[in-house]
Amino acid sequence: MRVIFLQDVPRVGRKYDIKEVNDGYVMNFLIPRKLAQLATPQAVASLEKRKKNIEIEREVQEDLLMKNLEEIKGKAITIKGKANEKGSLFKSIHKKEIVEEMKKQNHADIAEEFIILPKPIKEVGEFDIPIEILVPSSAGKNKKSSFKLIVEKI
Repeated sequence: MRVIFLQDVPRVGRKYDIKEVNDGYVMNFLIPRKLAQLATPQAVASLEKRKKNIEIEREVQEDLLMKNLEEIKGKAITIKGKANEKGSLFKSIHKKEIVEEMKKQNHADIAEEFIILPKPIKEVGEFDIPIEILVPSSAGKNKKSSFKLIVEKI
């Protein structure tokens, strides 16, 4: 029986795949748990439309991400924090705080996972923060950029 997978099913099929599966497995497991639906001509046509919409949405998101990346390139973001006389911060600065300040100061939305920060920042000073984005449509090529983070003492 041909089915369209609605979710990933380990060792059987991935989401939106159309495969031939045993009738009993389909009727007793996949359909009752809403993991798959029968591959009728209408369902296949609907799936093709859905795939096109997902592809268009992904391209739009990718373009927006690239614009944000270009907008941030070479910019400086300032974060203030309490520190002692030696310049050590009482509270370290993590990716989350950097992303929030980036939104406030530059109106750019970059996800935390794209910011490369090996360890939290614990001192006052200037830091170059790299950003690396893996773009699925560019065959494994990464888009890289960086910005300057200035940590000041309150």
